[in-house]
Amino acid sequence: MTRRPGKAADRPDPTHAKGFVERLAATLTESGMPRMAARTFAVLLCEDEGSATAAELADQLQVSAAAISGAVSYLQQVGLIVREREIGGRRDVYRLYNDLWYEAVGNRDQLLARWITTFDEGATMFGADTPTGRRLAETSRFADFLRAELPLILQRWRETESARPQR
Repeated sequence: MTRRPGKAADRPDPTHAKGFVERLAATLTESGMPRMAARTFAVLLCEDEGSATAAELADQLQVSAAAISGAVSYLQQVGLIVREREIGGRRDVYRLYNDLWYEAVGNRDQLLARWITTFDEGATMFGADTPTGRRLAETSRFADFLRAELPLILQRWRETESARPQR
């Protein structure tokens, strides 16, 4: 991990930090995230600023620039990071959203809407009385349920977070 200013007591040993990043990445990989994207995301989560350049990420993970390119493309596509231009520079910086999980979940509305449309199309095409049609219709109803519930969950999250004492 890149050393940032601060008290030594506030910072984990670099070896322990690197081990944690790899354990976190393994957990994310077990959940379905591609391995290099998981490692890259884990590094960004553990950076105080929540951001790094491609060169910094490649150096920390000891991988090629091409590996980082694929990882950040995936992370951008799924809405977990954003690419920004370094102020006054030519390098791109990859940054986590400030409200990371709120943004990642909140941006699923359009995706769920497309899923629902496609599931409904399939259910109609295969027929409501077929196992495939019933499965697709149920999947559509579940996606619609999620789409309706997500704004309520996100609102409760905002309320919970705003009630927490600030550190």
